[in-house]
Amino acid sequence: MLRRLLVVIALACFCSHAFASKVSDLTRIKGQGEFKLRGLGLVVGLSGTGDSGKDLVLARPLARLLETEGDAPGKLTELAGAKSVAVVWVDVTIPEVGGRSDDRFDAYISTAYSASSLKGGRLVLSPLRGPLLTSPVYAMASGSVELGDPSIATSGRIRLGAQLVRDVAAPHVGDSFDLYISPYYSGWASAQRIATSINSDAGPGALPNGLDAGVRTSASVATVIDDRTIRVVIPEAERADKAGFIAAVLSANVRVAELDLPAQVIVNQRSGVIIITGDVEISPGLVTHKDLVINTTTPAPVGTPQNPLTTTTHFAEIRTKGRASDNARLADLMAAMKQLDVSVNDQIEILQMLYKTGRLHAKLIVD
Repeated sequence: MLRRLLVVIALACFCSHAFASKVSDLTRIKGQGEFKLRGLGLVVGLSGTGDSGKDLVLARPLARLLETEGDAPGKLTELAGAKSVAVVWVDVTIPEVGGRSDDRFDAYISTAYSASSLKGGRLVLSPLRGPLLTSPVYAMASGSVELGDPSIATSGRIRLGAQLVRDVAAPHVGDSFDLYISPYYSGWASAQRIATSINSDAGPGALPNGLDAGVRTSASVATVIDDRTIRVVIPEAERADKAGFIAAVLSANVRVAELDLPAQVIVNQRSGVIIITGDVEISPGLVTHKDLVINTTTPAPVGTPQNPLTTTTHFAEIRTKGRASDNARLADLMAAMKQLDVSVNDQIEILQMLYKTGRLHAKLIVD
């Protein structure tokens, strides 16, 4: 008789450590978000895997490109045999800190129509605009396309292939500014703790001679607006050196363990990455794993000195080890999963089932 193996998960706890982070690791200044650039381009040099020149979607842009090079075709039908060119979308992400003219960033390329592969192709110099229809040209992109996954030949990347031709500047800061807390650290308790750290480390007032560097006035510069927003008012005495004050605010230390963060399990299904934050507990429960089976024989055999019975187990128990106050660590659970030869995709499915049944005591976020 063939039975599926029942994997018993007792109790696992993933404990965070009392590491200190800086305010800049947990927040961003309002308006300091990622900036997207986009454009349409042509990838040339393909070995018969591009779009068909019979289609106007390729013939028109290819004709314009040839025209700018002084070799305009007489008729679009002259391009009917083209199969070495593909129309592609080009996307570039400028990070939160912005970029300056001549800075370079990775460009991501995807086929727009029927091209079957971009292998061996090269993007012709293409202008990139901002996200709005009226946005000006911010960058130019070109270069050889690298396929990140050989099995997905219709998209790739050009390393440092986009060069800015105008600045993408960070937001202007006046006499006050708002800090937005990262969603994963948001909460009223977290906001209050971060504001307290800012007031402690970056409070106003000069330091009297002879006092330690940690001694500051108790006046508040940071105020909690909501569970994700902290408003910081620059003291009048600091406005002559806004950069120095902002640096002091962003470098203020915050003990993450004191933020009272909710337990979270973040899963990226595409990359197979699983990240656990906070103290995550799993209640006792039974999980069926599809790839693990045990064989039983009826009637049960009787062992002899020549043929003794052996027992093979295909499960690992996760339980408290060491002191009674110690709970199982992440390494214990991952070691058990490895011992059971559970794939990453199956681990994700197990987490989702535990969450649906209320056994996973954490917020599950699936990207």
